[in-house]
Amino acid sequence: MNLRKLEELLKKVKAGKTTLDEAMAQLKSLPYEDLGFTRIDHHRSLRKGFPEVIWGEGKTPLQIVSIMKQLREKGQNILITRLEGKKAKAIQRVFPKSRYYPRANVLTYFTHPVKLEGKGTILVITAGTTDIPVAEEAAITAQFMGNQVETLYDVGVAGIHRLLSEKGRLEAARVLIVVAGMEGALPSVVGGLVDRPVIAVPTSVGYGTSFGGITALLAMLNSCASGVAVVNIDNGFGAGYMASLINRL
Repeated sequence: MNLRKLEELLKKVKAGKTTLDEAMAQLKSLPYEDLGFTRIDHHRSLRKGFPEVIWGEGKTPLQIVSIMKQLREKGQNILITRLEGKKAKAIQRVFPKSRYYPRANVLTYFTHPVKLEGKGTILVITAGTTDIPVAEEAAITAQFMGNQVETLYDVGVAGIHRLLSEKGRLEAARVLIVVAGMEGALPSVVGGLVDRPVIAVPTSVGYGTSFGGITALLAMLNSCASGVAVVNIDNGFGAGYMASLINRL
């Protein structure tokens, strides 16, 4: 249950349009609802300002649909990450108004419009084209959380003039998410150009000694630029979530 839904319920009780017993019936599933295979944290939206997100990988379409139905009943907007296209098709037969983003493997479903709460623009940057799927996960997450999001793709250090030509956009953003694989150098460069928070996202893109993103991760953790924070490998969702929290301050 989100804050808007709770306020509506309390107003109905106050106005005599809903009895206390009816209100208690709606509230009894807080703080969570046990479906046997999962326990849905309906209280999370009230506690953290953002509902529980569904991790699609490893769950069956039937399990995901069951969770979505309960979230929809509570008036929650729904975000699913790491969702394969085949599963998405099965889910969309039950939720035809949902939207699937195949490049990011993300699905969204809205029970109500998203309120713009971010104070400025979140700019999502990639070093290369192959980093875009992770960047798209970050961008969709940040938009879902009520932020204005812009993207700047394929501006890595192999052609640094591509990035420097966009310096105005870098300086205009309130938070920057920088996604890079290979040697992971781009966040350090961006961090040295701006006075805003930079969230670095290492990706698993690269040849053998990139070690599935570990090289980029360690490079970002050892950045000499100030103001650079790092999330886990390929964790676009985590970057989008953190950028949203910063952008609301």
